[in-house]
Amino acid sequence: MTDIAAMMKQAQEMQARLAAAQQGLADQEVEGRAGGGMVSVTLNGKGEARTVHIDPTLMEEGEEAATVLEDLIVAAINDARRKVDEVAKEQMAKVAGPLAAMMPKGFNPMG
Repeated sequence: MTDIAAMMKQAQEMQARLAAAQQGLADQEVEGRAGGGMVSVTLNGKGEARTVHIDPTLMEEGEEAATVLEDLIVAAINDARRKVDEVAKEQMAKVAGPLAAMMPKGFNPMG
């Protein structure tokens, strides 16, 4: 019986560490950049957009630049999202330790 009790206690401790890691990740902000930094997007650890910065010179170039600007915004968002995923993976490795390697590919318990 003590083995089961010990396993349950370990599972509860891991669950608490995971919850703390999820909150810590949600509080972090990651910046993605595109166009040599002319467009930047900040996401929180949940992947929610917080800020967008566009170099004003991009808006002075007329309608033709709109398509380029749209592409740069998408690229900056995708860059930030990749960084969020990296941070989440690092956090999970800290929480799960050797168990992290056993998680299925693409599994993101951080949200």
